[in-house]
Amino acid sequence: MKTNKEDFAQMCELYRDWNGKINVVSRKDIDSLYEHHILHSLAIAEYLERRSPETFRQWSAGGVKVLDLGTGGGFPGIPLASVFPGAEFTLCDSIGKKIKVATAVAEELGLQNVRCVNARVETLDETFDWVVTRAVADLSELYPWVRGKFRKGIICLKGGEINEEISRFLARHFSSAPKQRKAPVISTWPVKEWLDDPWYDGKFVVKIGV
Repeated sequence: MKTNKEDFAQMCELYRDWNGKINVVSRKDIDSLYEHHILHSLAIAEYLERRSPETFRQWSAGGVKVLDLGTGGGFPGIPLASVFPGAEFTLCDSIGKKIKVATAVAEELGLQNVRCVNARVETLDETFDWVVTRAVADLSELYPWVRGKFRKGIICLKGGEINEEISRFLARHFSSAPKQRKAPVISTWPVKEWLDDPWYDGKFVVKIGV
């Protein structure tokens, strides 16, 4: 997937402006907003295009419902919504001031496919096709929050000892009841394959399929 910093210039400026009022991006990292936050979010789109082209086509065609869990100021949901204008994105976070920023940025960018919700995900009474997250929680904690709320799968941007985290997740939620719960198909993809920058060392896209 081709990206151009100029295409996201307005998004960068909006976040810079809002971050001066409400801190949603570390101030020491604000100068790397495009490289470390926007491109990192778009790694999900790159992963789909490379490893799951049918899903990429579905997101591109429109009608897909995506939940961004723990969106903060709008990552990864807002960058993804900008490249998948036909998909419907619900950005959810329990912290009101962060949702305020995400709402304002989406509105000022004219993203008609974004809905921002200030709530805990457990309280959402609807089902989505996909759930996306970026550095929200350990998979073992995250999965119970969204169990039963998605039809296709979960796509997470993760870092650290990802194999150990996946092992904990499978042991906690599936090994104890193999007859009642079918273990999901899990795939990982190193972001470094796309973004050759040391900052992406040890960062992965993790897909958990139904």
